[in-house]
Amino acid sequence: MARTIVITGASDGIGAAAAKMLAYPGDQLVVVGRSPHKTKAIADELEADSFITDFTDLGQVRELAAGLAEKYPRIDVLANNAGGIMAGREVTKDGHEKTFQVNHLAPFLLTTLLVEQLVASRATVINTSSMANRFMAKFDINDLDAAKKYSANAAYGNAKLANILFTRELQRRYGDHGISAAAFHPGVVASGFSAESNGVVKLAYGSLARRFMLSPAQGADTLVWLATSVPGEDWTPGEFFSRRKVARANPLAYRADLALGLWEQSAAMVAG
Repeated sequence: MARTIVITGASDGIGAAAAKMLAYPGDQLVVVGRSPHKTKAIADELEADSFITDFTDLGQVRELAAGLAEKYPRIDVLANNAGGIMAGREVTKDGHEKTFQVNHLAPFLLTTLLVEQLVASRATVINTSSMANRFMAKFDINDLDAAKKYSANAAYGNAKLANILFTRELQRRYGDHGISAAAFHPGVVASGFSAESNGVVKLAYGSLARRFMLSPAQGADTLVWLATSVPGEDWTPGEFFSRRKVARANPLAYRADLALGLWEQSAAMVAG
């Protein structure tokens, strides 16, 4: 049966690589990106549909959800891949810290707006996280927008931990209704995710270091595996994966009360 596969952050890096690997004949591939030029180029190459959405604007995320719901009767795979690490603390037009909004709030909003369709389609939801959740996160459920204390690395680590907490709570709420959720670490990939950062992170992802990094296609491998294999048989829903295997996350990732609290606070933050 033909499937509809939606990939965000698909104009470059891991998302573009995954899109190329998932462009099967007969399936409907939908690529979502921020750059009109890059997104169109990928869509044209793969004969895919495309949507332009900037995750720093939750209004655009709502428009994306409405557009997807209207155009596609079913969505079999939703890959929430858009994200990045920022240089300094910025507040979006929605009033949220930019790293947290782009990496967590926007995909949370997109997924929850589409949840009835995802349930009906028995969809797989894949969230791109990172091992940064283990060593960068300084998670404070009462300061999700990092208004009290901010560092670029901690903001990124917190957002990647949020991806896993969201995955686990999504599975708890909707797993029995048909959704299979997973988060994964792509590895240290030579991509443009750090383009808006500076200092140590940007230096670490510089041209010299890139020689030792994974290619975007290698980084996309686990995403593609999750999208094409059978949840419950080939992998366990609700888990965090690396290299196609369950990986150890930050101890906070396994706290059900924190996952619930993040869900409730995220819902309040995107309400409107």
